[in-house]
Parts: sequence; structure tokens; C-alpha cells
Amino acid sequence: MQHKKVTSEKFSVKQIIVLALLFMMVGTLLELYLLDHYEDAYQLIPVLCIAFSLINLIILLFKKSKKIINLFKLMLVLTSLSGVYGVFLHLQSNFEFEQEMKPTATNWELFSESLSGALPTLAPMSMLVLAFIGYSYLILIKQQHEKI
Repeated sequence: MQHKKVTSEKFSVKQIIVLALLFMMVGTLLELYLLDHYEDAYQLIPVLCIAFSLINLIILLFKKSKKIINLFKLMLVLTSLSGVYGVFLHLQSNFEFEQEMKPTATNWELFSESLSGALPTLAPMSMLVLAFIGYSYLILIKQQHEKI
């Protein structure tokens, strides 16, 4: 006699990860738009990374080819790097502002003040989180493919 596995979950882990990724991508794009985060070329980097990753993800949902998966991996790496670079740019801008405001302050004082400056220094790290969620999705795709 076989027992059916009774589950109360309506969504799989893969579906939840895809939903989280889609919400994070769309939400971050919307937030960057609302913050006018497109005034110069540097500010367009995260917008373009997310936009291309989002397009790639949508294609990946319907066609899981090796080429599309590799392109998505590349976009996730670029998205991660843009987050790290964004932290540097935010910190640098805040540091320069603090330097103008407090010219006699030590570098450590300027650095510590820069962390909580006008630009949210650690906000770009959300790009790294986005990439990790995307990579989790790729791991699940690979695991499901190996089971077949």
C-alpha cells in the first residue's frame, strides 16, 4: 500500500525564490526610478543590471537553455559587482561631503560620519542579495535537471 505524501504547502521553494527575485528586481527598479537614480552614467549601472537581469529571468522562466543560464549567471555577477561598486561610490561621495563640512576632522571621523551620510552607504549591497537569490534559483534549476 502506497502512502501519498500530504503537504500543506501551495508553493515550491523554486516558486518562492522566483517570486522573491521578481519582487526584488521590480521593487528595486521602481525605487531607483523614484529616487531619480539615473542622472548620470554611474547611476544607470544598477538600473541596467537589474533591467537586463529581469529580462533574462523572464526568458529563463520559459526557456532553460545553457546559453540563457550562462547569460543569467553573467548578469548576476555584474549585478553583484555593481552593488560593491555602488557602496564605494556612495561612501566616497559622503566622505567628500563630510570633508567639506568638517575640514579639520580626522580620516577616521570622516569615514565613520560617511557611513551614515546623505547617501545610504550600504543600500547598494541589496544588489548582492538580489544576485544571491538569483543564484539560488539557478542551483534549484540544476538540481531539478540532475534528477531527471
